[in-house]
Amino acid sequence: MNFKESLTRLILLTTLSLPCLPAHNAHAQSSPTATQQLQLSTFAGATGTFTNLAGGKNLDITAGADITLLALRRLHPAAEIRGSYPIDEGTTSSQKNFLLGPKIDYPLGRLHPYANFLIGRGAIDYLRGGYIFGNFRYLNSNTLVLSPGVGLDYSLTHHLAVKVDFQYQHWNTPAVPSGSIHPKATTLGVVYLFDFNPHHRHMM
Repeated sequence: MNFKESLTRLILLTTLSLPCLPAHNAHAQSSPTATQQLQLSTFAGATGTFTNLAGGKNLDITAGADITLLALRRLHPAAEIRGSYPIDEGTTSSQKNFLLGPKIDYPLGRLHPYANFLIGRGAIDYLRGGYIFGNFRYLNSNTLVLSPGVGLDYSLTHHLAVKVDFQYQHWNTPAVPSGSIHPKATTLGVVYLFDFNPHHRHMM
């Protein structure tokens, strides 16, 4: 085969392959997992906490972040980290915590229901000079915190979502007869999603 025949064949093969290129590119752009395997998001919001200690309540600021694996089609496993700090302590106790753990997200269009199980450390400051139980006055205590929860994110735009989150927590404390309390925390917040590939588009 001479040079002229080789060049003619190359031109012919290139011409025939051109119609296939747009379809391939369109498929790559329509699939988020084709270009982005991980997604980072941050959130912040206001949390109302029933402390489960003498009817006490806290108003907290909660903030955190999620790293989500997008490789799976329906379920999106993630790692979550968050912390809550009281801005209104009420009259009984002030509870603050720092938690992390696994999370599972199940996207349904704009709706993203999820469940998580967080573990971390919590601190209780007992107000009004301390909390009296038996012959002891407790000023503060620290404990391991277990916090299973559920929530829902609703996407407003490509980057923004609103969050509703509920956590049922287990704290140990020597200030009650049972040795433990179970605060309940509800958070309303805003989520910001970082996009490391601005050329792809999410499929709603």
